[in-house]
Amino acid sequence: MKDKRSTGNTNDSRISLSILLLSFSIVGFLFLGISQQATALYQDPPAQQDPPTQQDPPAQQDPSGSDDLLEDDMLGDDMLGDDMLGDDMLGDDMLGDDTSEVGKEEEPEKKDEASAAHEKIFAASNFPSADECALCHPKQYKEWSVSQHAYSQLSPMMMSMQNAMNVGTSTTNGDFCLRCHAPVGSDIGEPFSASNLDRHPASREGITCVTCHRMSAGYRKVSGRIGIDQGDIFDSVKGALGNEELARVLADTKQFKVNTDRDSVGRAIHGEIEPFFELTTPAFCGTCHEVFAPNGLRVHELLTEYRNSPAAEEGITCNDCHMGKEQGIPTGYEWGPAAVVGGKESAPRKLTNHFFAGPDYSLIHEGIFPVNKKANEFKDLSEWILFDVEAGWGTDQFEDSCPDDYEFPESWAAIDDRYDARDIIDDQIELLEWAKTQRIEVLKRGFGLSDIRITDDDEDGLGFEIDVKNLTKGHNLPTGFDAERVFVVQIDVSDSAGNIVFQSGDRDPNGDLRDSFSLYVRSGEIQLDQQLFNLQSKFMSRNIRGGDREQVLTINSSVSALPFIRPASRPNNIYGHPKGMRKHRRGIEPLGKRTASYFVDAEQLTGEGPYTIEARFISQSLPVNLIHQTMHVGFDYNLTPRELAKKLVDGAVVIAQRKTVTSKSEEGSK
Repeated sequence: MKDKRSTGNTNDSRISLSILLLSFSIVGFLFLGISQQATALYQDPPAQQDPPTQQDPPAQQDPSGSDDLLEDDMLGDDMLGDDMLGDDMLGDDMLGDDTSEVGKEEEPEKKDEASAAHEKIFAASNFPSADECALCHPKQYKEWSVSQHAYSQLSPMMMSMQNAMNVGTSTTNGDFCLRCHAPVGSDIGEPFSASNLDRHPASREGITCVTCHRMSAGYRKVSGRIGIDQGDIFDSVKGALGNEELARVLADTKQFKVNTDRDSVGRAIHGEIEPFFELTTPAFCGTCHEVFAPNGLRVHELLTEYRNSPAAEEGITCNDCHMGKEQGIPTGYEWGPAAVVGGKESAPRKLTNHFFAGPDYSLIHEGIFPVNKKANEFKDLSEWILFDVEAGWGTDQFEDSCPDDYEFPESWAAIDDRYDARDIIDDQIELLEWAKTQRIEVLKRGFGLSDIRITDDDEDGLGFEIDVKNLTKGHNLPTGFDAERVFVVQIDVSDSAGNIVFQSGDRDPNGDLRDSFSLYVRSGEIQLDQQLFNLQSKFMSRNIRGGDREQVLTINSSVSALPFIRPASRPNNIYGHPKGMRKHRRGIEPLGKRTASYFVDAEQLTGEGPYTIEARFISQSLPVNLIHQTMHVGFDYNLTPRELAKKLVDGAVVIAQRKTVTSKSEEGSK
């Protein structure tokens, strides 16, 4: 027995040693492969990234005195060295040299095969594009076409953020973002890193018609994991009022001339509208506007905010404020035909507005957004991004002076095509301007400023404060993805000669606020804005030895070569957030306020008084530092970091402003 036990122990030891050696071999192999991938990423960056060459900013830079907020920007290649994720986080990059790399040009043979495969899928699609619905619903299509819903997947920043999240979590974030931003793409299993240039038409349309009108179940708080009923244009759709009016239209074949038979010729139309009351309820909106990250982090809490609001108590719904006559306030609904079939209007009824004004705005080519049926039929997205709008293509001024040897892309070589494209672009720009007015209108209805109050005006310095108010009853402001929304108070204090002696809320040369994520602040080029008032919430990650740190993305810094989203080790509902991450919310509750306080030391008041204090409350869709945090994965449509930063800053708008002048004898006058 003793010998047998000894033999058994020896065999067990040999097996254990073999397993151990095999494990070391696998780990070594993985480490080598990871290192090679990470090295390749830095030595051969993606073609679409095209960041500007890094130059040192001037030593005596005065950011407040430059009109160009992006002058001497630091968004260059070497910014990757400042990435909180570290080199090791890029080792398991799923956005490498294969088909998942965003915007990379393929070999002609592969591109032809991919195009053929896509066309085959599109032909047999069970997810109709909004372009098909536009024929009978032109009003709804036009409102939706320039909405944030239509832009949700087309956004290059959304794409880069989603891809960066997957790089930083070894792809364990999966299609989490796409569930809401591209539900059709998520349903059909599209690669989450695929460029919008290659996506299914209904997928890149984001929150498109079938997203809401082909949903037959109330999913409620599921973070966008919804099921869309499949079917072509002839299959039934869902609506709040049911089938009565459609049945009348279908019965009157002489007047409306529609076709519900797939094998017949005529105006194709869905055969039934199934009643789906869920469309009218706030819980339906909560499907995507109440979001829990895979680790349990509460990313969006809009539905929860609404359910605890005065609006909910009064019975005011999401639709009442965001789909009514006026954006942001419950003033009733329009009345008119829901459809125009062959020039004939359906019976008048309550109409809902499908624009949904909010803080976002487009950063992409006007030929791609707003979504435009005519533009889609004229050229594809990859051709539109080559059309040079700023150069004046398709205008008499450009075409009349264009030299004969000017080299155009093949798709724009014909002058007639350029003129036709310019007509489309002009219409697009006009629609974008309308959308901007609606955005400013809804923001002004949401936020307000009090008068500036002087609190100190003596030999120690100048103190003052101002209240920022939430004027709405429905939810916090900002809300939704509030960790990436910039709502900042910009303060300028100037002497009697007009010289600025104090600023807060101003920008660095990249267009960023002077907060802890400004690259200029980090490099010591400019000072941190200690008195900054910004309603942007912050993601806070827990360090391994305790304490918190602010994060731009919801990814903890990790020394692991293969970081991934791990299951929580304790119930998140006990603490309200996962163990390693929380969100520091800065939004203002309904009808609430926050006070911004400032103090200017006497030594800064160098000029002659009295001093003028100007306060401006500014909205910007995203912070410029998000570009730095995601640029290592590249941006769709071959956009550069500088281009995106400029468009972000140019799109910022002033919502409210106040002004006062100091006086030794009185508190100040407005």
